[in-house]
Amino acid sequence: MKELGVKENFLGLEKKYSNYKDSKIVILSAPLEKTVTYGKGTGKAPKEILKASHFVEYYDEEQSREICFERGICTLDQLSFQKLTVEKSLAKIYSEVKNHLSNDKFVATLGGEHSLSYGAIKAHHEKFSNLSILQIDAHSDLRDSYENSKYSHACVMARVSEFNTKIIQVGVRAQSIEENEFRKQKQIRTFYSREIKMGMYGDDWQEIVARNLTENVYVTFDLDGFDPSILPATGTPEPGGLFWDETMYLLKIIGLDKNIVGFDVTELAPSKVHPASNYTAAKLVYKILNYAFINR
Repeated sequence: MKELGVKENFLGLEKKYSNYKDSKIVILSAPLEKTVTYGKGTGKAPKEILKASHFVEYYDEEQSREICFERGICTLDQLSFQKLTVEKSLAKIYSEVKNHLSNDKFVATLGGEHSLSYGAIKAHHEKFSNLSILQIDAHSDLRDSYENSKYSHACVMARVSEFNTKIIQVGVRAQSIEENEFRKQKQIRTFYSREIKMGMYGDDWQEIVARNLTENVYVTFDLDGFDPSILPATGTPEPGGLFWDETMYLLKIIGLDKNIVGFDVTELAPSKVHPASNYTAAKLVYKILNYAFINR
């Protein structure tokens, strides 16, 4: 695939730090938007995240390092899903991620709707043993089918559970009764946003979440996991969500205690009335990369 240049790539990096051969990190844009049911526009998200990333500082003051120069970040031209069904689109994502993992790259996938995570997670599941999935999300996404599609964004974690049930959900605050029953049946641990805010897990809830994860962790981050006051430009905003600092601390703890092997960021619906959401998403991507390499 084509490597994006300094004007288009993540952080606006010169070729020395953004070519595929020398970069450890690969940014894969998957502008999938085929089953969106409420707010539209996720297909435009990857380009807007990349554009906003040019205003994110290279230097991470928390870790006193510039991971982009230490490891290199190659941004590839976005995938095309024209004339493809959802199922074939997911197969394409799976194949692409698997290829980069075979080249010993760390893959960060930018969405697009949340259904794309199935392909990325499956590729990581096959690559890494003892893998668990941290799902940050307002919704369980555990429906067996939604609007006559088993591959809808509302079903993504149900599909993932068919090959890996080591799923830990954080921030959920909207689900159906059937999803709750399915969650119990599959023994999927859910840390509801309401429970976190009520103090049911104490002040160290992030450590409790981390203890429930296995050695290798894949992070799937649906941006509606954040409270809409932090990031309103998402397809299905739900009140009562997570805030920035507490979420960054969770990711930091996981980076310190576990091995983050890959991640995706999905469900940004770019809005002209709230362009700051694009920047927040770009900042999140860079923070997760910093946490993933905190011990490397």
